[in-house]
Amino acid sequence: MYLIYKIIIKEFHQFRRDPKMFGIILIAPVIQLTLLGFAATLDIKSINLAVLDNDKSAKSRELVENFTSSGYFKPVAFPNNYDELQQEIDGGNILLALVIPNNFEESIMTTEGAKLQAIFNGSDGNTANLASGYTRSVISGFSNKIQTEYLEKNGVKNLPVGIIKPQSRVWYNPELESRKFMVPGIVGLLMSIVTILLTSLAIVKEKEIGTLEQLIVTPIKPYQLIIGKLIPFTILAFAAAFLAITAMRFIFGIEVRGDIVFLFVSAFLYILSTLGLGLLVSTFAKTQQQAMMFAVFGVLMPFVYLSGFAFPVENMPVAFQWISHFISLKYFIEIIRGVILKGGGWNEYWYHAVMLLILGITILAASVFKFKKKLD
Repeated sequence: MYLIYKIIIKEFHQFRRDPKMFGIILIAPVIQLTLLGFAATLDIKSINLAVLDNDKSAKSRELVENFTSSGYFKPVAFPNNYDELQQEIDGGNILLALVIPNNFEESIMTTEGAKLQAIFNGSDGNTANLASGYTRSVISGFSNKIQTEYLEKNGVKNLPVGIIKPQSRVWYNPELESRKFMVPGIVGLLMSIVTILLTSLAIVKEKEIGTLEQLIVTPIKPYQLIIGKLIPFTILAFAAAFLAITAMRFIFGIEVRGDIVFLFVSAFLYILSTLGLGLLVSTFAKTQQQAMMFAVFGVLMPFVYLSGFAFPVENMPVAFQWISHFISLKYFIEIIRGVILKGGGWNEYWYHAVMLLILGITILAASVFKFKKKLD
């Protein structure tokens, strides 16, 4: 224990001599959380709209006003013909083009109804899909208003048949802000970066400068060296997680609703696997540049793409869904989002914690075994 303690002290002294390391570990996560939290959002606040109004009637103007007053649409162009409309779309200036045909107002009161054309810039499928939903909502509201006015005009106050009136309730994220979904995942991603990237870089750096060989020839046993090196990064990872969760609370107003003790226990189980991966990368890499490339492209990118951080795992091909079962970040992100947003704890996410424990022990044990062989 004494030798392990001395190795831990040595590691912290080494961190103290490298101010950039403390900046990366303690300051960078807060900056990254802030930048990603504001940038990584799927919400649409303003949709540029072009209107080709061939009717120029009171009802067509009322429809355009409904789009404007919804708060999502911003009319930026009023072309006079299809050629001008196409130029606006081709130039990428607008997301939605609304074409109101001739006799729009007259057709509304007929049994066939009026036709309306909505052209979306589908180069960004997700944004176009969200804009399409907003468009349908505005048009549906306008149509219901016209129908109500028609019935009242003809003296019908009550509909002859009952209708279904859904009452929607949104739990956990009533404002439907994608930021509240993304930011907790960013906390897990930052912990991955701190543990995987910095662990591999720190060990490979000692290889480069020759201090690792000096440690090997001392009476220190391999397991003591490994434990002494991993414990400081565990402490620093918890410090980064604490700072990130604090920043999440005060910058974005997202509070931890669930069992915070379970959250940090799960974080420790997750760190077992990420430290193991960082240790594993250090056995393959001979330089810090190699270690960074291995860590980023071999570990972090698969973590981001296959964990459900940005893309739902359920929407992936079956083969990738199967691979995701071996991605520890998948289980940790589900835990951290469940605890922070849903108020969950042990009862709801014990299975995910068990999977983190199994993956953590397996990865760390395999990495330690390979690292010991390198030392031997």
